[in-house]
Amino acid sequence: MLKFICYPKCTTCQKARKWLEENNIEYEFRDIKTENPKLEELRAWYELSGQPLRKFFNTSGLLYKSMELKAKLPAMTDEEMLALLATDGMLVKRPLAIGDDFVLVGFKEAEWVARLK
Repeated sequence: MLKFICYPKCTTCQKARKWLEENNIEYEFRDIKTENPKLEELRAWYELSGQPLRKFFNTSGLLYKSMELKAKLPAMTDEEMLALLATDGMLVKRPLAIGDDFVLVGFKEAEWVARLK
């Protein structure tokens, strides 16, 4: 079953959840703030996604900005970035849709249609 990981107060996450329900796609819901992704999960999702690790950062989030990560990330290794993401779910871009053989980072409807319909 599809894992849907989001922050319920996030408007993009709300749109994605509505889209899943309108398209009758079953999913397992997980609140990223209360159930922070673990390092091993993040590593597996990153590898499965085929995306650059920087795509997993919530660049519009207050925590990202307050930690000045835009300037710090280029000097960090993948392992350091994964460890940082594992410290707080609010650093992670959301929503995440995770299937057996794919990971969708963020909600771009065309990507979701292509993968989930």
